[in-house]
Amino acid sequence: MPRITALYAALLILLFLLLTVRVFAQRYRTRVVLGTGGDRLLERAVRVHANFGEFVPVFLAALLAAELCGAAPWAVHAAGIAMLAGRAMHAAGMAREPDIVALRSGGMLLTLAALAGAAALALLGAVGLS
Repeated sequence: MPRITALYAALLILLFLLLTVRVFAQRYRTRVVLGTGGDRLLERAVRVHANFGEFVPVFLAALLAAELCGAAPWAVHAAGIAMLAGRAMHAAGMAREPDIVALRSGGMLLTLAALAGAAALALLGAVGLS
């Protein structure tokens, strides 16, 4: 059973739901139903939400493959923690105008490291080296 992937999937989905609520709240404040209506804070909320949706599903697929192929649990946890922290940092960094550059860029670095790590673990598992 891929329990580690299930844990990070659940935690990442909770963060995704929080980001969804942020978009809804900003839409309510601005009365913009479609698009962003030129509102910079709504644009930020939408982009953070979409960016999350672009990276996390691919990551979870790779993490699941790695875990099912027998990757070391500590390595699967390390990738999961990095992705969760990276996405939270990125969201916090982009939530304000102007950006908190250290959080935004650090969050992207962690996100990319987690994605690369999960891909490496899956590849190692695929060739029987996990």
